[in-house]
Amino acid sequence: MTELLAVPTEAPGGLDAEIAQHFGHCETFTLLRLDDGRLTGTEVLPFGAHEHGNCLVPVGLLAQHGVTAMVARGMGARPLAGFLGAGIEPYFAGELTAVRDLVNAYLAGELLAFSGDRTCAHHHDDETCDHGH
Repeated sequence: MTELLAVPTEAPGGLDAEIAQHFGHCETFTLLRLDDGRLTGTEVLPFGAHEHGNCLVPVGLLAQHGVTAMVARGMGARPLAGFLGAGIEPYFAGELTAVRDLVNAYLAGELLAFSGDRTCAHHHDDETCDHGH
């Protein structure tokens, strides 16, 4: 079975990249092709932050590229619903910070599905999100 897993990453992306704190504000998405439980390829998709209030842009972009699952440290309820509606399974990265560690955890079945209780409330410019909850 082939899967395409997307991970929001800091530039330059790739297996050695750091996972971005929030998928909508990442510089790149690292796309990981997984075949029968093995990593068989990577691709870096440049992104750049979306405009405030247009949080479904990354959902559409990843759906166009054939992504089947994505992992994030934080997201709001609207994009969560968008990913689910697009057939993209969202997972919670937890405290993982490196793509390579995340891939191993995903393949081992250690990541939890991203649920509504992990979503971020809308923030003002001076507020931050606690993605570790």
